[in-house]
Amino acid sequence: MTENAVPLVTLSDGLEIPQLGFGVFKVDPDKTNRIVRDALDVGYRHLDTAKIYHNEEGVGHAVKESGIARDDLFITTKLWNDDQADAATAIDKSLARLGTDYVDLYLIHWPSPERDSYVDAWRALATIQESGKARSIGVSNFTVDHLERIIAETGVVPAVNQVELHVDFQQAELRAFAGEHGIAIEAWGPLGQGKINDSEELAAIAAAHGKSVPQTILRWHLQIGNIVIPKSNNKERMAENFDILDFELSSAELATIATLDRGEDGRNGSHPLSVN
Repeated sequence: MTENAVPLVTLSDGLEIPQLGFGVFKVDPDKTNRIVRDALDVGYRHLDTAKIYHNEEGVGHAVKESGIARDDLFITTKLWNDDQADAATAIDKSLARLGTDYVDLYLIHWPSPERDSYVDAWRALATIQESGKARSIGVSNFTVDHLERIIAETGVVPAVNQVELHVDFQQAELRAFAGEHGIAIEAWGPLGQGKINDSEELAAIAAAHGKSVPQTILRWHLQIGNIVIPKSNNKERMAENFDILDFELSSAELATIATLDRGEDGRNGSHPLSVN
């Protein structure tokens, strides 16, 4: 790895994913092309979108206009809840919008438990992976119970579980389960969705390294093994979020950050059992 290169995480299926990526959740479809081009200019090569974001087309246009080889990019999109019964059609539509023959990672966006279709959807994703339309497959917002069920009923272990995870909501139990089963954890809302923890402890750690609190939090994610996908519409902030590869937190600093976990009280987004 060259100096300041984004580290790669090797997934259970052997595919490598850049540990630091760029998310486009809530990015205006009309602005997506410009924002993703800015992110690519900064150096991001891992892009995370979803059908429900309504900006897959913008991501695809930005990738095409960037001139960056498809093989040098890692693109993730997601199966929306309404499409769980027909994932084969959904992936084809996403690929058409993205303007690519495959995605690197395809995720079930939410378990949507009231539908009770996520196990069948997971079987469909395994078929999609076999077809080559997705190089890796995983899930998003799955709890331990959801993970145990799909593994037990299909024998296929997700490569990734993308979940809300940040300093205030560290998901220790889920991370431990994932570690035991070779499931990579990917953090959405890694900075707390705008509710950044501004504790004295974090401020002191950041100051000791000459970094901002957000940079310190993103560095914490990398060091505990999370894949992380911060987002911003501002190119300078994108660059700041990317500038986290030249320092390292000590074991004592990591231990201090671990004490900031508020458990379920720290959750900012929707609970997986409430989204259908």
